[in-house]
Amino acid sequence: MRISDIPAAIASELSIRPQQVEAVITLLDDGNTIPFIARYRKEATGSLEDEMLRQLDTRLTYLRSLVKRQEEILARIEEQGKLTDELRMAIEGAEKLQTLEDLYRPYKQKKRTRASVARERGLEPLANAMLMQRETAGTPEEFAASYINAEKEVPTADDALAGARDILAETIMDEAELRSLMREKFWKSAVLETTLDADAEDAQVFQMYDGYSEPVRTLPSHRILAINRGEKKGCLSVRIVVDHEANIEWIYKRIYARPSIFADELHAAIEDGYKRLLVPALERELRTQLTESAEEKAIAVFGHNLHQLLLQPPLAGHTVLGLDPGYRTGCKMAVVDATGNVLTSGVIQVTKSDGERRSAAQTLLKLIKAHGVTLISIGNGTASYETEQFVAALIRDNNLKDVHYLITNEAGASVYSASQLAKEELPDYDVTIRGAVSIARRVQDPLAELVKIDPQAIGVGQYQHDVSQKQLRETLDATVEDAVNHVGVDLNTASPALLNRIAGINTAIAKNIVSYRNKNGRFTNRKALLKVARLGDAAFTQCAGFLRIYEGETPLDSTAIHPESYELARSILSEMGATEDDLRDRAKLPALALKTAQTEPTPLAKKLGAGVPTVTDILKAIARPGRDPREDLPAPLTRQNIIKLSDLAVGTILKGTVRNITDFGAFIDIGLKQAGLLHISEMSHRRVRHPLDLLSVGDSLDVMIISIDEERGRIGLSLKRMEKEKARA
Repeated sequence: MRISDIPAAIASELSIRPQQVEAVITLLDDGNTIPFIARYRKEATGSLEDEMLRQLDTRLTYLRSLVKRQEEILARIEEQGKLTDELRMAIEGAEKLQTLEDLYRPYKQKKRTRASVARERGLEPLANAMLMQRETAGTPEEFAASYINAEKEVPTADDALAGARDILAETIMDEAELRSLMREKFWKSAVLETTLDADAEDAQVFQMYDGYSEPVRTLPSHRILAINRGEKKGCLSVRIVVDHEANIEWIYKRIYARPSIFADELHAAIEDGYKRLLVPALERELRTQLTESAEEKAIAVFGHNLHQLLLQPPLAGHTVLGLDPGYRTGCKMAVVDATGNVLTSGVIQVTKSDGERRSAAQTLLKLIKAHGVTLISIGNGTASYETEQFVAALIRDNNLKDVHYLITNEAGASVYSASQLAKEELPDYDVTIRGAVSIARRVQDPLAELVKIDPQAIGVGQYQHDVSQKQLRETLDATVEDAVNHVGVDLNTASPALLNRIAGINTAIAKNIVSYRNKNGRFTNRKALLKVARLGDAAFTQCAGFLRIYEGETPLDSTAIHPESYELARSILSEMGATEDDLRDRAKLPALALKTAQTEPTPLAKKLGAGVPTVTDILKAIARPGRDPREDLPAPLTRQNIIKLSDLAVGTILKGTVRNITDFGAFIDIGLKQAGLLHISEMSHRRVRHPLDLLSVGDSLDVMIISIDEERGRIGLSLKRMEKEKARA
């Protein structure tokens, strides 16, 4: 492959046009960010989405490293004087690094091996004679006698034959095509078997893998990661089972040319090379391939779950009481106003004596009435269930009709509360209260709060600590970046942590923006960003469209319209008989939205000499200036009454929220301490390839209880049986 071949190769892989790939490569090489390219360079890319752009970027990096490696290998083989036209074509035609390394293997400088020792002893001609299989008279020992040389440590004919076999074993097993074919055979026929060490610590956790076996090609990713974890902990022994004898015979038949005196020697060399050199390498490769594939799938699930979590609709306009439950240290609380400011905080006891609970109830009741609290956010950690019981009783006993509560995933709250960022944001509060503040703010604006936490600490996935941490971080960081830029942020209220996720803005620039804001007051227009230290024209181009200014000099600054398109936006407004100021007038917005819906973008774009995608996006922005895209999603479920496990029975239908998605199903919050499991087999009457094909984190849905195990605290749920019930109704 040459550099010039890369666009066509990527285009073929991703089923897009080479011109699109070339345009994206140019944009990336010029320093443009993926969110910016996806949103503001649609004409060039053919409206490729963020996900496709990231796939393209990944493949571009891989293929460029492939080409670089090709060049290195060609140079090294040429230095050895062994580069033939056929070998050059094979190397230049390689499309995988694996294939490339297989081709290079025979020419690669190796550590001293049995074969290299045999070559030093002058036994390569004997090995070649054995491989050619032309000798039919005499015995191998008689033929090998001429290679006896005491000075070279070849005292007998048997020693000469043994050395020659070592050379053959390495030569045959190093052949690129053979390794490729055997790799394929292993993949198609290998079985992974596990044995449990019953005496090992945590052995019980891996009980299902005692005597477990499954073809490697059908192993689900979550089982691969579970087996890897069990092996690492010393609980499981893992072996790859293959019909080795059949493979040895297959290789022998491939090498066998004609009857010769060396038939047995050749077979022995193949058997030795296969068992000693090839099998260990292929088993390592196979385990690595299984792990990498499983990690890739697990990380993709993480990314998808995180994306949905970040895009959960904000419950804006509420004064929120955040509760961080606890037994020993009590329940930490913080009241936060609609803008996220802390009004009051403290600690109450809800899990100890009746007197303390009554006192806690009076405290909360006063706070609710004094501050107009309408929403209570309860963290889902230790003592969450007891706290929920307490809150539900408080609402019921005091007839608080305007107050609702919800259980909030508090993953990462403790990480945030102990962070430097939390100290800077909430210097007057200790680490425990900061957690309660985070739990309250998360329901007001999940995105703004969750970006303050290391994505790996949010915990929406499976086997988080068993996958490549570098790859996980890169994926999750990209997910956060895409989500933040999709929504956009308020330039005048955004924290440094949120600003840092905007395209073109790094940590230093984010801090400089906040410093400028603190010193000079709120931004009144996007152009003022150019006055911020270290924020130059290039950074401005990347970030401006994602930063919103409300009640500024121009209402266009509150939209996703990029400043480079303001004149075009004004022309579009003019074509509809409107002006820029009409975007400020709420009374005129419905009529304007109707006009944009009735306007065909294609002829308008042609008339104005603009791209259709850009005109389409501007029309959408004009229709709903300042719109938060999360508004179109269903709001999180809130409750007033608690559900008890003892109240439930098989067949009960409940409304729940998807909290986490794995390969085998989804965990649903149904208002109990325990999340219910909606297994993949219970999702639909049709075959479901993966739960993500049907569900996303944050989805609200009706589910039927199909099993209750009170002793183990497990609840089985079904969607497909709901379909049956609906059909009957």
